[in-house]
Amino acid sequence: MTKHKDAKNDQPEPLSNLLRLPLGAVSMGDLDPSATPGYPGEGKDDAEVHTAALASELSDLQEMLYASGRSVPEKAPRVLVVLQGMDTSGKGGVIRHAIGLVDPQGVDLTAFKAPTAEERKHHYLWRIRKALPGAGKIGIFDRSHYEDVLVVRVDSLVPEDVWSTRYDEINRFEADLVADGYRLIKCMLNVSFDEQRRRLAERLDDPSKYWKYNPGDVDARQKWPAYMEAYEAALERCNTEAAPWFVIPSDRKWYRNWAVAELLRETLASMGLAWPAAEFDVGTEQRRVADS
Repeated sequence: MTKHKDAKNDQPEPLSNLLRLPLGAVSMGDLDPSATPGYPGEGKDDAEVHTAALASELSDLQEMLYASGRSVPEKAPRVLVVLQGMDTSGKGGVIRHAIGLVDPQGVDLTAFKAPTAEERKHHYLWRIRKALPGAGKIGIFDRSHYEDVLVVRVDSLVPEDVWSTRYDEINRFEADLVADGYRLIKCMLNVSFDEQRRRLAERLDDPSKYWKYNPGDVDARQKWPAYMEAYEAALERCNTEAAPWFVIPSDRKWYRNWAVAELLRETLASMGLAWPAAEFDVGTEQRRVADS
């Protein structure tokens, strides 16, 4: 397997560089859903080991992030992981196997379904803003505001002159989040048409997976070209320097889970996190504890 190296220091190139979507026109046909860029091992057989190896560093980094939120919440950064993809692309799997490596008390998870009657009374970003992670937290969006330029577009739930204005609005919204101290990790989980069919069939072959099966997923497959066109537009028009897209090849579940975990590790490691300083005299407290 080819390993990408940085020519200057012969170190592996950051995965964020390899998976970051270049600016410009996007063709889903050019994005290989079975690729494994940057993977440090041999394949599926050692993927569990490589993913688990991230746990210790991820745990320390997340605890530092969480501690900053408890100590100085007004200055604490926040991380938002957006998981977007077609049905069976593995949003739930990523949450279990990648996000599951960190302490759940430091994670705010929101799964966005079809808007409720209350949510439909408000601007489409209203429910998104309500779900943003708190100080020092990692927020996970299982689906997101991008549904309002994906399924809304494909199913013509609002007129084109409405959804077509949302790309610029989303860019402004995300730029404001970054300016307010959020770090965004936008992951498009790229699964192929054939692999989706295989996963749907697998669910029907196993009674323990019936609960995962939604007959509507087959209906959505009939609209695959329209969805790919909608994804191309969302990826192209909302891929900014402030909030870039990362396209995660997702036909191989083991790679997908490792890749999102590594992206999260890279992001946290780049944030300059540190343990908050004590707001008391340590020596005095040590003596008080010893005498207690």
